Amino acid sequence: MKGIVYLVGAGPGDPGLITVNGLRAISKADVIIYDRLANPQLLKHAKQDVELIYVGKLPDRKGLKQDDINHLLVEKAKKGLVVVRLKGGDPFVFGRGGEEAECCVEEGIPFEVIPGITSAVAVPAYAGIPVTHRDFNASFSIVTGREQPEKNGSTVSWDILANATETLVILMGVKSLPYIVEQLTKYGRDSKTPIALIRWGTRMEQESITGTLGNIVQKVEENDFRSPAVIIVGEVVRLHEKLSWFEKKPLFGKRVLVTRARSQSSELSEKIEALGGEALEFPVIRIVPPKQQELFDQSLYRLDEFDWVIFTSANGVKHFFQRLLELEIDIRRMAKARIAAIGSKTAEVLKEKGLLVDVLPKEYKAETLVESLRPYVKKGEKILLPRANIARKILADELEKIGCEVFDVAAYDTEPEMGDAGEIARKLEDGQIHVLTFTSSSTVRNFVQVLRTAGKDVPSLLKDVRIVCIGPITAQTVTELGLEVDRVAETYTIDGLVEALKQLP
Repeated sequence: MKGIVYLVGAGPGDPGLITVNGLRAISKADVIIYDRLANPQLLKHAKQDVELIYVGKLPDRKGLKQDDINHLLVEKAKKGLVVVRLKGGDPFVFGRGGEEAECCVEEGIPFEVIPGITSAVAVPAYAGIPVTHRDFNASFSIVTGREQPEKNGSTVSWDILANATETLVILMGVKSLPYIVEQLTKYGRDSKTPIALIRWGTRMEQESITGTLGNIVQKVEENDFRSPAVIIVGEVVRLHEKLSWFEKKPLFGKRVLVTRARSQSSELSEKIEALGGEALEFPVIRIVPPKQQELFDQSLYRLDEFDWVIFTSANGVKHFFQRLLELEIDIRRMAKARIAAIGSKTAEVLKEKGLLVDVLPKEYKAETLVESLRPYVKKGEKILLPRANIARKILADELEKIGCEVFDVAAYDTEPEMGDAGEIARKLEDGQIHVLTFTSSSTVRNFVQVLRTAGKDVPSLLKDVRIVCIGPITAQTVTELGLEVDRVAETYTIDGLVEALKQLP
């Protein structure tokens, strides 16, 4: 049985620029063979048991040769596997995808090409440089810069290309920049012609440098500007300063660590990336059904007895309704109960279920909820608290002091998640992580414990990292563990946390 090979363009770097078909191929792949220009965040869309094979360059070794990659594609496909060859940009734009496709044909392997957004167009766009603009040009050319001056029989006809189109986009040309500039000026391009180099375009690390053909080599050397970068030559470069948009986003240049549970992290990650940052997900907790399931079930069977049901999180709402369905308990048995909640998000999720909240405190913490409830709850009333197993006891304790009969049950358990602590520690040591976000005290404690288990001195490791918390209780936990908080959200929600991130210098 033969498999199939998908030659997938990963786009220029921003994981949001992958195509729908590209994601679909990644999600069903048995094997993914990828290189350094394919954003590794795309791999999180793969199956859990996928085989990942990195064939790009590393600091201590060269990448696989093209013949070896071709052999690998064939070998895996002949085993009946679905193989994705994930390549930066587009497979057929200087991506050697044509060679891989030819190899598949020669070996009788079915293949499909899933085009990607080429860096030749996307990277200039992210730098505010349109490759065409009717005030400046009517054509543009894309050319490889990986041509060496000593190479005999160069396939790039610089004498023709220099003035063939108004705009030139040169890929993989940083090392050859002096030679490229020499050829362009030799064959008629004015030394005052604008030129730009965009490094790591469309990513959080994007960096731009502009000049003219006459001074760009010196500027690149002075700034130690290295590959990978896209080079744009032509009058359209003059629009860079006016139209630059990506580098002006509020979180541009910041890599933010998201420590929420995997099932909840996407909302925060998407908001960070929409603001120009990069979200790095490192879940330190996971949400699971409660170990004391029987106690939770017993409270649901008695749902008609409660005067109040109080929800302290959206997770509590989710697991409450999920268990009702599993036990086939009709929500109408809750008709007698009034509802209270902590947090606008919790109230919003309840509203989606058709339930309106009777009491919602302005400040999203247990102490404020108790004060908000005092005018309404009465001695002897039965109150159900379906929440996390590690929730603070202050809410239940204060309600019991009023004289209420409180059923404080775990609707779900929060457990530690270890993850790859070594990899995160390395990124922290290398200064690759700029901000930590914490959405609960449990994320703080578990994150610190994970790093300590890896043998790290946490305060030292985080000395140059900003810490942003969703609320004062979480911030207090950070302080108790000997760390410094830089920002606390004014509104204790994900949107409030994002606003706090935007206030960082």
